[in-house]
Amino acid sequence: MSDFIRPSVKTSIPGDKSRSIVEQDNLYGITATKVFPVAIKKGKGIVLEDEDGNIFYDFTSGVGVCNTGHCHPHVVEAIKNQTEKLMHFAGTDYYYMAQSRLMERLSKKAPGTNKKRVFFTNSGTESVEAAIKLARYKTKRPQFLAFIGAFHGRTMGALSLTASRAVHKEGFQPTMPGVEHVPYAYCYRCPYNLEYPSCNMECLHKIESFYLKKVLSPYDVAAFFVEPVQGEGGYIVPPKEFLPGIKALCEKYGILYVSDEIQAGFGRTGTFFACENWNIVPDIICSAKGMGSGLPIGCMIADEELNYPHPGCHSNTFGGNPVCCESSSATMDVIENENLLENAKKLGNHMHQGLLDIQKKHPMIGDVRGIGLMQAIEIVKDPKTKEIDPDSRDRICEEMLHMGMITIDCGPSSIRFIPPLIIKKEEMDIALEIIEKAVANVEKH
Repeated sequence: MSDFIRPSVKTSIPGDKSRSIVEQDNLYGITATKVFPVAIKKGKGIVLEDEDGNIFYDFTSGVGVCNTGHCHPHVVEAIKNQTEKLMHFAGTDYYYMAQSRLMERLSKKAPGTNKKRVFFTNSGTESVEAAIKLARYKTKRPQFLAFIGAFHGRTMGALSLTASRAVHKEGFQPTMPGVEHVPYAYCYRCPYNLEYPSCNMECLHKIESFYLKKVLSPYDVAAFFVEPVQGEGGYIVPPKEFLPGIKALCEKYGILYVSDEIQAGFGRTGTFFACENWNIVPDIICSAKGMGSGLPIGCMIADEELNYPHPGCHSNTFGGNPVCCESSSATMDVIENENLLENAKKLGNHMHQGLLDIQKKHPMIGDVRGIGLMQAIEIVKDPKTKEIDPDSRDRICEEMLHMGMITIDCGPSSIRFIPPLIIKKEEMDIALEIIEKAVANVEKH
């Protein structure tokens, strides 16, 4: 594949070659969360090619994973080199340079001046589970706070914090006890039917004045789990006062502030960790997805004071795998050496303005929101009533697919756009053309 390729879809989706793979998967795989019947053969940069030769722009980054693009040569080389030397040696029990070096880099990259400690995991949900355990252990408190609209994972502890779609918990109750959810600062659909900024941040003040007085005691709360930008729940960006207000509330009552950076971290918003956009210094950071450019690695980064007092409190087998660690170190190299934070800001602003321009011509786009290369549009039936329109949203995604752009939904009626951070302006402009054509096509019908 060349450095610049336009999307090109020449067959049905799936085509003949892809169809056999889709059918095999459907026959033997446990039902999960399939979006489109595309069977990808290879990828380079933001470009994917399926088994039938169709060319797509990936505006999912493998669902927030491939921030450096598909198969970045520096990352591939690092993986190759490590696989020839050592592929596994249980980093929680023993030592090797790939893990120790990455621990140091991550601890120094995390916000704040305090020394940090790093625990490696295999996924985002495992990072959240590690934070749940650490918070309970260190505070000796039984309860947690999370937001309505939050997505923190699907294992039983993380699932108890998740509240973006009821289907995630349907059939799995009871989940872990001790979790209460409060409304997030979703200004487009204010839970208190107010307008920002005249609302005086009612959603923030209500947490202390109502929930921490009527629902649970703040002195029973071990940690508050916060997505700096709500991801699966709709790409909700809070007002500038909200997250600092939550952090101040946590400090007042001795509640640990956990920043879930699983989707928003590793440069996605134009800062290395998204909480930096609000000058937040979390007690614990959960990361994964973009950490390894495609290999499964996550981590929990915690303040030095939260370190376990003795071995055996928590561990795992595959966390800190040397190949995955080298992939993550190489990912950090690319982010730093290729100025991807600046590119995320610059092209994120360009995309945001482009989406606003499209919104002016197409009233079915009720809201445009995002920060860096974490952008979304919300599709509505009427811009005045704001009635959600998930059917039209799904048809727009389908239209974009057939024009060569792979996207994924979020929230009840939104589409998220999360291209690799290496994207170029000429590629972004093509993507914006596809988005507008897809919206126009659905609007006609």
